[in-house]
Amino acid sequence: MQTRLLDSDAVRDNAPMGAVIDAVEAAFGAYERGTAQMPAKSYIDLPQYNGDFRSMPAYLSVDADEPEVDASEDWDAAGVKWVNVHTDNAERGLPTVLGTMIYSDPETAFPLSIMDGRELTMLRTGAAAAVGTDHLAIEDATSLGIVGAGVQSYTQLEAIAAVRPIEEVVIADRNAERVADFIDQFVDRFDVRAGEISEAAACDVLSTVTPVESPIVDRAAVGNHTHINAIGADAAGKHELSDEILLDAKLVIDDYEQTTHSGEINVPYSAGVLTDSDIDAALGEIVVGDKPGRTSDDGITVFDSTGLAIQDVAAAHVVYTAADEAGNGTEFDLLGLGDASLSP
Repeated sequence: MQTRLLDSDAVRDNAPMGAVIDAVEAAFGAYERGTAQMPAKSYIDLPQYNGDFRSMPAYLSVDADEPEVDASEDWDAAGVKWVNVHTDNAERGLPTVLGTMIYSDPETAFPLSIMDGRELTMLRTGAAAAVGTDHLAIEDATSLGIVGAGVQSYTQLEAIAAVRPIEEVVIADRNAERVADFIDQFVDRFDVRAGEISEAAACDVLSTVTPVESPIVDRAAVGNHTHINAIGADAAGKHELSDEILLDAKLVIDDYEQTTHSGEINVPYSAGVLTDSDIDAALGEIVVGDKPGRTSDDGITVFDSTGLAIQDVAAAHVVYTAADEAGNGTEFDLLGLGDASLSP
């Protein structure tokens, strides 16, 4: 048996966004139903290098008969993502965030694929925002605001436009070069323009993808029926939205432990400004139908997305399956088994 090596281009080429969104939604459903395992994210802190490592393992089993699952047959998948944040990497000509995904056969533990985790992370983060948007945004949402024009902004637009008829896009970032690059990428497909944070926040859907530790989106700027995907906060102390937004909104989280520790709500939650009673639902509860998504009574909605290992495994399943069927990537004998078949 051979292990399939998939670089960033191969990951992107074998990840149709619609299929990734469907798989990520199925992962939320599996997690809520208890057919997924996701141990807590573990950290190795390296202050001497201004960085850290994080390990994110998961297993999920998806039943094709569940109503939210768009699949012709049952499937299960397992893997682990080894990811980092090294803030000085930009000075070295390297990405701040790198990542490697090991995708394994759950039955035998054979390493089916080693793939670029950075591209995978962007894809599944966009897909998670799309799932949140699909359940929480108004049906006829046509405008999308994005705060932060870094690498995550691209898949936010690609994924959200797959679930809502987005026409107008407002991109806000202090870095004019990054804004120009973003506009160049999408100007042929959308009415996209640079704007202030307040203009982005007034759109039907808003995604915030910044690493700030002091809120940059004010309550007064947010539209009366705006849905917000709070993406940027992934560590304790990070905080993009004012507390007033979180307190006024219908608040939906991806995972209780992660969001209270390192998600958008972590700062006001730690301070006691926001409590468990302010959390309306987990997205998985909405996906399986245990709690409602957007209702006619809802105004602002917020999806606090911290990024889950089940999303990485779900996206990796899509990528590996497509690459294997097409013969894409590079096969190699990682275990030195030659042509020998695996036996118990």
